[in-house]
Amino acid sequence: MIIDHTNPIYAKKRNSLVGGNKYNGAYYYSREIVKNIIPNVKTDRNWVTVRLREQPIPEHSIVFIHNNRNPNYYEFLRQYKDLILVCGLEKTVDNMQYFGKAIYLPLSVDVKSVERYKVKEKTKEMAFAGRLIKISKMYHAPVPKECDILTNMPQYKLLKAMAEYRKVYCTGRTAIQAKILECEIGVHDRNFPDPRIWKILDNKDAAKILQTKINEIDGIV
Repeated sequence: MIIDHTNPIYAKKRNSLVGGNKYNGAYYYSREIVKNIIPNVKTDRNWVTVRLREQPIPEHSIVFIHNNRNPNYYEFLRQYKDLILVCGLEKTVDNMQYFGKAIYLPLSVDVKSVERYKVKEKTKEMAFAGRLIKISKMYHAPVPKECDILTNMPQYKLLKAMAEYRKVYCTGRTAIQAKILECEIGVHDRNFPDPRIWKILDNKDAAKILQTKINEIDGIV
């Protein structure tokens, strides 16, 4: 069983979002997990690639964790047993260990799908790429005033736009994509002061790492 971005509850919630939040990383990561990771992992476990409090989660599931800042966001997972929680940042593992067997799987992207947006020559200087909330007063993550703002657009448009810039302020999978596009990564979030944390990892290589870790937990040789 797979609970993912195609779930009617999730689709309804996503379509109701405004202000660019509809184009959040969890949605695009879920699509890539289903396309490139799940088919390359052998397991009898269920898969959960999005957060849905309203949707009961089968026990014996692999759950991908997207919110790295607030572990209480996943407090509802306490009611379920035998979960493997896949965290994209090492520090998230410590926060999630109370809700299941938390493991670290570095964030990954579909490298080939990003590479096709590369340009021969960059014509623009700098931009911020992502949701506006990332540079709101709540997050205290300012960017230079002269930055162009790339937000509220589907991923293919974002990648096409980012490719034109020499420097992009971004984090997470967007930063990995920007590196593939040969952009310099600008730091704007004090939680991620070193852009070297964002290493290029392809989804299918991530699947191999995940397979090893699942086998270790489930005692498969």
